[in-house]
Amino acid sequence: MSSEAVATASGGPRARLDRALRHAAVKPLLWALLLTPLALLIHGAATDRLGANPAEALLRGSGDWSLRVLLLALAITPLREALRLPTLARLRRPTGLFAFFWCSLHLLAWAWLDQGLEPAALLADIAKRPFILVGSLAWGLLAVLALTSPQRVARALGGARWRSLHRGAYVAGLLGLLHFYWMKAGKNDFGEWAVHAAVLAALLGWRLWRRPRRAGGPR
Repeated sequence: MSSEAVATASGGPRARLDRALRHAAVKPLLWALLLTPLALLIHGAATDRLGANPAEALLRGSGDWSLRVLLLALAITPLREALRLPTLARLRRPTGLFAFFWCSLHLLAWAWLDQGLEPAALLADIAKRPFILVGSLAWGLLAVLALTSPQRVARALGGARWRSLHRGAYVAGLLGLLHFYWMKAGKNDFGEWAVHAAVLAALLGWRLWRRPRRAGGPR
């Protein structure tokens, strides 16, 4: 029995919290929380509260939440292990899918509000602005991860191959961070970017630290 299973089976506050995370209402609550920013953006647009440039506010807001939710998805496994709450694992897939959802909204906002859904304009903007290309690559990678997230696909690929593929979420995070950096560079505003970079660096550091332990070191 794993140390996580022993901890939750032994009772106490941690075990009660882990059991609470199994409740059927937890996933709908997660969906509601991750959709709340979208509801606020829509309400702001409908009530003219997004400032002088609502299109830019929608574009920036959807981009910000794309990166935030992706970092949250990457943080679930470290949190699960640190807090010894194995049931947190059931929230990783929906959170990852919401990261793709937000990234898709961001892509749509750029394609529609910024480029008018004109294919020629879209291609020209990708060729002209490298940060658009990087963002598009991040979306494409998240799309692959979303398409391969169902359990039947994981079984078809095999566990090791599937896990290796889904480590690409870290690559998507790095691409998203680079996209965000280039966007902020024009305004010389790196405060928020630095926070995101620190979080991703911590998550990557945890992944590198855990690799030798999983390969046969002390657990």
